[in-house]
Amino acid sequence: MMRLCKTLLMSAAILISGAGWAQRYPDRPLRIVVPQAPGGGNDTIARLVAQRLSQSLKQQVLVENRAGAGGLIAAETVAKSAPDGYTLLLGNVATLTIIPNVQKKVSYDTFKDFEPVSLIASAPLLVVVHPSLPVTSIKQLIALAKAKSGQLNYASNGVGSSTHLATELFKVMTGTDLTHVPYKGLSPATADLLSGQVQVMFSSAVAMLPHVKSGRLRALAMTGAKRSKAIPDIPTVAEAGVRDYEAGSWYGILVPAGTDRAVVDLLARDIAAATHSHEIQERLNSEAVIPIGSTPAQFAAHIKKEYARVARVVKSSGAKFVD
Repeated sequence: MMRLCKTLLMSAAILISGAGWAQRYPDRPLRIVVPQAPGGGNDTIARLVAQRLSQSLKQQVLVENRAGAGGLIAAETVAKSAPDGYTLLLGNVATLTIIPNVQKKVSYDTFKDFEPVSLIASAPLLVVVHPSLPVTSIKQLIALAKAKSGQLNYASNGVGSSTHLATELFKVMTGTDLTHVPYKGLSPATADLLSGQVQVMFSSAVAMLPHVKSGRLRALAMTGAKRSKAIPDIPTVAEAGVRDYEAGSWYGILVPAGTDRAVVDLLARDIAAATHSHEIQERLNSEAVIPIGSTPAQFAAHIKKEYARVARVVKSSGAKFVD
């Protein structure tokens, strides 16, 4: 009985201590680790959120760019950090679902090493084709791809990228055979698409829209679950006939596993509020990015669903593991 009382007293002391620490949080600057160099989509979203968090938390929130290995370095950095709420990860589809499914050696576990905080936004891709291709809709693209099986080429940002897997999912769901031409990044892929060396690409809407407006590319559809407010006249792939199709990028904040629940909830509340602010809503919508601002539970469910989806696409596409 004496031992039980002692254990209960110790547990109560730990809870009280933790609650006191959570009440003082944050008492120093925070950092958001971004898996991309300055200037990209991940970086832009991190800086928008960091600015609003700095105001609500009354502490400086710094953005630390840790580019390299497709996001692996940034994710590893946060996974190994102290679970004190001061190191945050801007996680995305690559770091949390693609890398663990296509690489043999990954030093972190998506589900065991991170605590989801809030899904900030999703960024559907734009399906574009070179004007020389005689199609103006997804149905026509499917028909042509079936008539010329294996003869149409599609570009991607690289093996295992969101653009690669989005197109492979499209192939699986439509029974088409498009030939994959992987590039080392968006710029060389776009250059060959504009020149007509490749005919199809599922890519960033922000990057492709200027070329669509100039007439150098033709837009067929968006890969998201709903239409973009920036380009409402362009249908989704699902609306165009591929039922339940959805793909693209997404961004959310996570912290190391073991972080105090009160801290996670505080961050989630403030991040959701930031995402729902008029300023961020307008900025994201203007770039064809869909603001979300979820709860921790909703983000956790999203990651689980996306991980399983990517695993299925990787398996069905025959993508190889890389070292």
